[in-house]
Amino acid sequence: MTTISYSDARYPIRPDFAQAHSRFWESLARPGAWWTGAERVAIAREARAAPQCRLCLAARAALSPAAVTGKHDRVSDLPETAVDAVHRIVTDAARLSPSWYRKRIESGLSDGHYVEIVGIVVALSSVDAFCRAMGVPLPPLPEPVAGEPSGYRPARLVSDEGWVPMVPPDNAGTVEADLWPSGRTGNVIRAMSLVPDAVRTLKDLSAVHYLANENVRKAGVDRGGALTRSQMELLAGRVSALNRCYY
Repeated sequence: MTTISYSDARYPIRPDFAQAHSRFWESLARPGAWWTGAERVAIAREARAAPQCRLCLAARAALSPAAVTGKHDRVSDLPETAVDAVHRIVTDAARLSPSWYRKRIESGLSDGHYVEIVGIVVALSSVDAFCRAMGVPLPPLPEPVAGEPSGYRPARLVSDEGWVPMVPPDNAGTVEADLWPSGRTGNVIRAMSLVPDAVRTLKDLSAVHYLANENVRKAGVDRGGALTRSQMELLAGRVSALNRCYY
């Protein structure tokens, strides 16, 4: 297991940050539902390289990303459609569209492969952004663990509520019952439920970086950290606006 430590940081950092980040690093190295461990680490490597990709920089500056053609500055042997998905999610997520998603599927990605990419990028962004904010080096990516993807797909899915199939809100009595209280969650949580472990990783990181998912809708709940709930929400809202987050 790759253990992440922030003991040398200039500021005191709660140990649960390093513990949660280490758990993600461990899962990143293992085979997932649709990608091998080596491919999952390669997705993370592409995600870190995407901000410097010349094609991505040109597309982000263009009035429409469709106006720019060419190939990405890749750092892995992942399929080109997977590299494009990773780079676009990292660099220009606000302008992704259903038609762009459908083209990725037509180019060979399955919906499960796509959602697992999203999950890796989201989790990696949380860890890397934290490290940059704290002024500590980005942890080296883990060594992949051998093995094949499980191909797991939840038995109960709905396909008419978004781009990708999702576990229905009422998940009681299913293997996915641990993802959220049955019947009560936001689509921002359900969005990655086609790959349940991606939601589990999101829950684990969110509980450290923000709040436990079950407390997010409880306006009076404060985790008792250095920032109050109001201060956390103010910072989150400002950063989301700067990042052009849909929400």
